[in-house]
Amino acid sequence: MSNKKLFVIVFAAAILGVATGTLINSPQARASFWSNLFSKIDSGFSTSTASSTTSLGLGQSYSPPSSYEQQIINAVKQASPSVVSIIISQDLPVIEQCQAANPFANLPSNLQQLFGNQFNYTVPCQKGSKLQETGAGSGFIVSSDGLILTNKHVVSNTSAQYTVILSNGKKYNATVLARDPKIDLALIKINATGLSALALGDSSQLELGQTAIAIGNALGQFSNTVSVGVVSGLSRTITASGASYGSETIQGVIQTDAAINPGNSGGPLLNSRGQVIGIDTAVVSGAQNIGFAIPINDAKSDISQVETAGSISTPYLGVRYTPIDSALAAQDNLPVSNGALIQGGNGQLAVVPGSPAEKAGLKSGDIIISVDGVNIDQNNTLSDLISSHKVSDTVSLAILRDGKTITVQVTLAQFPNS
Repeated sequence: MSNKKLFVIVFAAAILGVATGTLINSPQARASFWSNLFSKIDSGFSTSTASSTTSLGLGQSYSPPSSYEQQIINAVKQASPSVVSIIISQDLPVIEQCQAANPFANLPSNLQQLFGNQFNYTVPCQKGSKLQETGAGSGFIVSSDGLILTNKHVVSNTSAQYTVILSNGKKYNATVLARDPKIDLALIKINATGLSALALGDSSQLELGQTAIAIGNALGQFSNTVSVGVVSGLSRTITASGASYGSETIQGVIQTDAAINPGNSGGPLLNSRGQVIGIDTAVVSGAQNIGFAIPINDAKSDISQVETAGSISTPYLGVRYTPIDSALAAQDNLPVSNGALIQGGNGQLAVVPGSPAEKAGLKSGDIIISVDGVNIDQNNTLSDLISSHKVSDTVSLAILRDGKTITVQVTLAQFPNS
């Protein structure tokens, strides 16, 4: 019997009790009425409680997880063995206090005594170097033979050493196989076999409001920390920055309110089925749970290339551009509401010297309308369309210049490491 029904019974009994106080004159009859009533109420509570909870004693009850909670628990159990911590170490100078030279050491001893010991002081000095931990991040296993996906900024230091710690505590030295030159992704390798690889989802099917689960080495101290939220936004463009790697503009990222902390970088963002939908990469400083993840579909090509060729081959056009939408078109009085406006900014040139774009004659102020006949819009950005090709492919660009549409053939090159 539900608590709501019991409340109705009790309430009705109270009303009836007032009436029976005058209708039932016999004290014995009134006592029998109330005794029967409370007996029925007590049996109703016992039935209700037994059917929905388990007694823990001392008046406490335990409710089993809901189906939604159980789904999250199962996803975390499935994914956690594949999430790793990455420790960054570097040889740093060991600084000690050394005895400073006495500027009066060449004077006769009787004259040195005039100054006492006031010049016997110490100064910092280097005493060799020592391998020290300088940072931490996260990653996840994408193949059973030890291939791990993480952020490029986690392993950006070419002079550092990297150690991978599995969820079971085992440690392995890691080798950086490839850093993607155009997006914040990298692949590293450990010498291990029989590992559990995470299942990759399809980030093109994401919807606002669906469950998002982040797992990572929070603050570099708390491995396999779990946080749960939702997909808060799609196709965001952000500029991420850090002391060790400068700044980088990343397009098409997933926004989530699942807590992402320093140290979570490179860890997986999962759906409720335990599949990877993104790679945690950045947070907004000073905001409340605004984090970003690179869609997993953007990483699938990198994984495949490293598995087959051992490196990442990225096609390169060589322009800086601003995506055009209706607001920008109205603001700058542009003739189209979709496309890519080639323009520089912040001291950077619109067309990179020596790039395929410069060799093909592209100029600042040109508007690229389409690539191989596919129109550029919010669903098909210039970056996406170029990335869908291979190095050495020749693509046909429709360019709007001085009110006229022209066609330009460009042969794509390998993205430069710089």
